[in-house]
Amino acid sequence: MSIFEIIMLICFGAAWPFSIYKSYSSRSIEGKSFLFLVVVMIGYGSGILHKIFYNYDNVIYLYILNLVMVGIDLLLYIRNRRMNLRDQG
Repeated sequence: MSIFEIIMLICFGAAWPFSIYKSYSSRSIEGKSFLFLVVVMIGYGSGILHKIFYNYDNVIYLYILNLVMVGIDLLLYIRNRRMNLRDQG
């Protein structure tokens, strides 16, 4: 288990609750990128697979937590996009 990996995941993960709150409360997709969120999810998914197949330790739970938070933000992006399209049309 690497302390540097833990710090990295905590630092990256600290931003997601704020992003989720902004997405939920603003009901806007402004400043968000679907592709970016998907790429980040792929990155966390790859980290989880690496932990499962090569180096299993408790850090996997930080990867899972971050993946879940990005997934929530992605779902909010989809919701907000639908709401914006409905409001425009």
